[in-house]
Amino acid sequence: MSTFQTNPMLLQDLLKRSDQGQIKLPEFQRDWVWDEARIKSLVASVSMAFPIGAVMTLETGGMVRFEDRRIQGTPASADATPAKSLILDGQQRITSLYQACMRKNAIQIKTSRNEAIRRWLYIDMERAIDPTGDREDAIIGVREDKTIRTNFGKHIELDLTTSEREYEEYMFPLNRVFDYDQWQQGFITFHDHRKETTEFFWEFKNHVIKKFEGYQVPVISLDKETKLEAVCLVFQKVNTGGMSLDTFELVTAMYAAQGFNLREDWLGTLDRDGRQERLRDFSPLLECISSTDFLQVASLLHTKSQWRIAKSESNQDLPVVTAKRQSLLKLPLDAYLRHRELAQRGLEEAARFLHQLKIFRVGDIPYRTQLVPLAAILAELSSSLKFATVRNKLARWYWCGVFGELYGSATETRSARDMVEVPAWVDGDDQPSTVAEALFSVDRMDSLRTRRSAAFKGLNALLMVEGARDFRSGQKYSETVFFDDAVDIHHIFPRHWCEGHGIAADQYNSIVNKAPLSSSTNRTLGGDAPSRYLRRLEGGAEPIPTETIDAHLRTHLIDPVFLRNNKFDEFYEARKSLLCSLIENAMGKKAFRGHEAGEGNA
Repeated sequence: MSTFQTNPMLLQDLLKRSDQGQIKLPEFQRDWVWDEARIKSLVASVSMAFPIGAVMTLETGGMVRFEDRRIQGTPASADATPAKSLILDGQQRITSLYQACMRKNAIQIKTSRNEAIRRWLYIDMERAIDPTGDREDAIIGVREDKTIRTNFGKHIELDLTTSEREYEEYMFPLNRVFDYDQWQQGFITFHDHRKETTEFFWEFKNHVIKKFEGYQVPVISLDKETKLEAVCLVFQKVNTGGMSLDTFELVTAMYAAQGFNLREDWLGTLDRDGRQERLRDFSPLLECISSTDFLQVASLLHTKSQWRIAKSESNQDLPVVTAKRQSLLKLPLDAYLRHRELAQRGLEEAARFLHQLKIFRVGDIPYRTQLVPLAAILAELSSSLKFATVRNKLARWYWCGVFGELYGSATETRSARDMVEVPAWVDGDDQPSTVAEALFSVDRMDSLRTRRSAAFKGLNALLMVEGARDFRSGQKYSETVFFDDAVDIHHIFPRHWCEGHGIAADQYNSIVNKAPLSSSTNRTLGGDAPSRYLRRLEGGAEPIPTETIDAHLRTHLIDPVFLRNNKFDEFYEARKSLLCSLIENAMGKKAFRGHEAGEGNA
């Protein structure tokens, strides 16, 4: 049996019902955002009886109960009228047409530059009935004072400040299109009932006004028995005309119907910080955590708890551990309330974990998608994190995800799998699939050139974890040093030198030729040969022994001999091999080195 009906509705009736409050918006719908150009194009389409697409509504009073609000621009009295249906798809179009055709005040819209302005919309009557003209050119927007000005506002090009000026300029106010009798009479009277003017208006009326009066909008109406999951899924599929809503806003609407304000819990109020602000205050690394990420952590914790209970009862069919969109839409309010504090602590623990791995900036996080399972796993294992063996296993899992580049796609499935397998591995079970499946190829090193790559970011952090020191100062990269000395990735053999010696950009831009350095040290390097900048590093007001500089270089897995003799090829191959060994140690497995004798994919 169908759960929806498709019926055409006169645009005029649709807008009148909106004006009265019988048709409203679910509270989670975002604001009206269309700019002047899109509104004019829409109005022009209606004026020519061109299709503008269907509108989808949901009958109220059924299984799904959303908080609602009146359509933007409708009178305050509409608040008191119980809504009979809510617009799921078509908000931007219906709001635009209501504002343009029904509202008796100037409408606030946005320019192409996203600037808020107030406009009156008119139809240039002569252009509108010109068969050779473009109808969009006939839709005119004028300033709030009903003028069009040029020369920086000094010259009035068009003045529509009175009805008489509208009659004289043949400019029909669009907001009279459903209420034009008085304007029509005024127009004809102003032109002394001349036959040609009266005939002109009748032609305009037949060609334009009647198109609005007879315009029908296809309305797909979901009946009130439609289930919540179906409503949310349908909304996601059809809401393409404006700004699509994320899962958090849909869950917010679900919880609002149960009396809980999820948005306030996340964003806070004037008197209290929300979870988002508390996470950001805890660590800048958590600035990237979105509201949906937080729900995903809560969903992993909730579904894992259900899975654990079912397993303890020896149930044959274990519930699915998941953080997929549908699971968030099914996350019960009581489950969210039960797990939100644990999710918060898990994310905070994830920030501590990343700090220990020398990841200090959001932009240096290899995979932000890996933060969700990391937080959920850390939350579950909170009581055992003090043990080094546990933290070592978690670090190995993390580096396998990074260097195996496994969190770039299908992340929700992998997150759920890791949520089950990693804690079990910590307790002595088999390796999680992320560890077992991770593979790093030695040749991948050659193509790691920019920080957009997760493995590039990971290797930079791993060098600092292993004790890399600044070439000159010899300081290890603590968080304080990292920010105070503006540490970043820089070339070891400078780009200028490489280009002058015929070394390909693909090679000298590889991470093999890059290292974390302070900004002052990098300035000392300049574009010179390593043999020259090393002498500069050793000199200065307080000379540094050659042996000390060489020791600093070795912490970056750099052979000083090759640098002091400007041997790029030898340097490159030697360091590439050592960096691969570093990755192998982090992953706990051999890298893929081709099919040479004695080597393979161990």
